Amino acid sequence: MSRFAKGADTIERLVENSYKAIDDGAYGMKRSVSHDALSVKKAILACPHASLITEVKFSSPSRGQIRTFGTPAEIAIAMQEAGAVALSVLTQPYMFDGSLGNLLAVRRTVSIPLLMKDIVVSEVQIDAAKQAGADCILLIKAVFDRDLAESGIEKLHEYALRKELNVLVEAHTEQEYADCLAAGYELVGINNRNLSDLKVDVKNTERLIKSKGKGRSVVISESGIGKPADIQYLRSVGADAFLVGTSIMETDDIGAKVRELYGAL
Repeated sequence: MSRFAKGADTIERLVENSYKAIDDGAYGMKRSVSHDALSVKKAILACPHASLITEVKFSSPSRGQIRTFGTPAEIAIAMQEAGAVALSVLTQPYMFDGSLGNLLAVRRTVSIPLLMKDIVVSEVQIDAAKQAGADCILLIKAVFDRDLAESGIEKLHEYALRKELNVLVEAHTEQEYADCLAAGYELVGINNRNLSDLKVDVKNTERLIKSKGKGRSVVISESGIGKPADIQYLRSVGADAFLVGTSIMETDDIGAKVRELYGAL
C-alpha cells in the first residue's frame, strides 16, 4: 500500500520506491568489500582540470532507459581512465535500474571514490553503502524538510560519518542551500533539476551561489551538464565540481565524452 495519496509528486514517488526497495530486501548484503575510505573532497580539490563525478546510470524518471549496453565495470573503467575524479553509481532498483550489485562490481574495478546514488531514507541504506564499498552517500535536503525519511537529516548525516562515509547533501532551493551552508556540510550539491516536476535549469547553480555564497563547502553542480561550455560557465559562477550522468551514458564512446568534459578547464 502506498504511503502517499494518489497524485504524489516525483519526490514522493522516489521516496516510496526507497521504502519498497527496503521492504523487498534490495539492501540486504550477502557479500561485502572492505577498502580504505577515500575522500571525495580531496579528489575534487586535487584535480588539475574539470573535477567530474560521472554517473553509472542506466535509466532515470525523466528519460526512461538511457543505456542498454556495457557492464557497470566496463563503463566505470572507461570513466576513470578518461579523468573522472569520482563515480556516482545508482543503486535504486526502481525507476533507475540500479543495484548494490552494480556498486560492488564498480568498487572491485576502480580505485577512485564512489558515491552510492540513491534516495536515502534509512540507516539500512547507509549500512549497505558501507558494505558495498561506497565512500560517500547522498542525502536530499527536500526529503528531510518534508519529513519523508525515517530520521532527521542530522541523525543520518552523523550516522554516515561514524561509518567513515562522506556525505553529499543536495539542495535545489535557496532556503535548502542556505540551510546546508549554515550546517557546515563539507560537500553540498546544487541540483539544477527540480525533483518535484523534473524540469532543469542549469542557471540554478549561479542563482544559489550568487545569493548565498559557498561558505567553506565544496559545491558540486548537478544535472543539465552536457558540453564543455556548461562546465566553463558553472566554474565561472563558483562550482567546484560537476556531477554528470545522462549526457555521458547516452553516448556511444563514454571515454571520449568524459575526456571532452574533463578537458573543459
